[in-house]
Amino acid sequence: MKSIHRHLAAAIASACLCAANASAADKTDWSHFDAGAISGLSMRNIGSAAMSGRIAALDAVDEKDGKTTLYVGAASGGVWKSTDGGTTFKPVFDREPVQSIGAITIDPSNHDTIWVGTGEAWTRNSVSVGNGIYKSTDGGDTWKKVGLPNSERIAKIIVDPKNGNTVYACVPGKLWSDSADRGLYKTTDGGAHWNLILKGGNLSTGCSSISMDANNPGVIFAGMWDFRRKGWTFRSGGESPTAKSDSGLYRSSDGGASWTQVTSAANKGFPEKPFGRIAVTVAPSNSNIVYAFVESTDSALFRSDDGGKTWDK
Repeated sequence: MKSIHRHLAAAIASACLCAANASAADKTDWSHFDAGAISGLSMRNIGSAAMSGRIAALDAVDEKDGKTTLYVGAASGGVWKSTDGGTTFKPVFDREPVQSIGAITIDPSNHDTIWVGTGEAWTRNSVSVGNGIYKSTDGGDTWKKVGLPNSERIAKIIVDPKNGNTVYACVPGKLWSDSADRGLYKTTDGGAHWNLILKGGNLSTGCSSISMDANNPGVIFAGMWDFRRKGWTFRSGGESPTAKSDSGLYRSSDGGASWTQVTSAANKGFPEKPFGRIAVTVAPSNSNIVYAFVESTDSALFRSDDGGKTWDK
């Protein structure tokens, strides 16, 4: 009986302590928790990003007033804009007929011009589809569809930093079927007309990645990807890990007018085919440094220190 009394007394004391703490918390002065007090907090994930909540595209730019403008594209939730470095967001694409986003790019020479490629490029079996490429010239207030209606999905958009009318669009293409609309497209008139400047060797090969030399916009690297999703499987590359694949890495020095394929025979250190997906980027700090992540039976990250002539694993 004494044991019961002791436990009951402890429970009552604990309840009183909780009530006292709650009362103290109610009287806390929260007014001193301003922006300066929380500025040191780092970003953290506060929600699901496994299915439709995942973020598929993002671009940001520092404005003259010191603030950062961001545009974020969701896999199936349209485009969101922040003018205060990500503290608050508002939807800016809700009036358009498609909400699956694959690419977003801010024109580096005019921050009010935004390009959006619809159709998520991460080819899961749960992805939605897009219906082309859109352009805004007023910071996302209004949008105009400017082409590539049969692209289904767009992986990346690059705007020439010296000429905002010259734009490249990387199109992986349809997920479930063959398509002649895959490849790398270019416009020189702000989206009025598009030309297919690099296409795959078959109807299942599209553009997976592009990167431009920041110091010489005529130099472009493009990854081409042979893939197909079926109801029961997914193929990245050929029909088997060692089967023929039309995936490859290409380089142009004249803005896409001509292309040279990067190969193990011509470029020392680069792996031998067949490949799956290839991601490529030119270092903005040094144009001679190029990185390529190559999917194969021995997937690896490769680096070139001479603009893509030779590579190291």
